[in-house]
Amino acid sequence: MAKCPCGAGKYHKCCEPYHRGARLPASPEALMRSRFSAFSLGLQDYLLETWHPDTRPELDLTDNPRWLQLQIVESWQRGNRGYVHFRAFFEADGQHGKLEEKSDFLKEGPRWYYLSGEIL
Repeated sequence: MAKCPCGAGKYHKCCEPYHRGARLPASPEALMRSRFSAFSLGLQDYLLETWHPDTRPELDLTDNPRWLQLQIVESWQRGNRGYVHFRAFFEADGQHGKLEEKSDFLKEGPRWYYLSGEIL
């Protein structure tokens, strides 16, 4: 069985059920992990579905780097608001890099959405 790109277990038990629509992420951290995996796997539709409609951009993964690792620094949820501070490591054009972001999440009904992020 393949390891999940988010690093939290085997893909078929970790993020794949979210990507297939069989389950909804129960926390902002679970959503962040599933979104990292979706970026890693090029799942553009999932990324758009989990991006809040009020802040959802046009998305083109043509130049998507190779995502290597996700590190969660801090996460919390209070009511329908959530927060995740993460570091995502990648490779692009033979160079390694890091994206660090403090992200805000919003829960509407049973579903968490990525709302916005501040890149550090």
